[in-house]
Amino acid sequence: MPGIEKRLSRYPQLYSRVGFVHHYKPMSANEQVFVLGRSWPHLRLGDSDDYATTEAVAAITRITSGNFRLTVRLIGQIERIMKINDMSVVTKEIVDAAWQNLVIGSM
Repeated sequence: MPGIEKRLSRYPQLYSRVGFVHHYKPMSANEQVFVLGRSWPHLRLGDSDDYATTEAVAAITRITSGNFRLTVRLIGQIERIMKINDMSVVTKEIVDAAWQNLVIGSM
């Protein structure tokens, strides 16, 4: 409804409890590779020459379906698993383990 946000702002107690949502289109595979490579350079996910890295990026893309928020949460889990196990290269197995341990709502 046009103007509802302005009308609700007159009632601060109600307005603070109402959220507004904007739906974004999922990222394409190329966009996801770009975001992974630029946003988390320490994970070296932009290296397309390494087979393990390419396989890991493909797994991330498959799991998240281009959902940026889910990608961020999955990367957080991947970093956590890598730190705990003292690993330096992201592999498909690490991505799968991170996905299994990720706590999310029903999908």
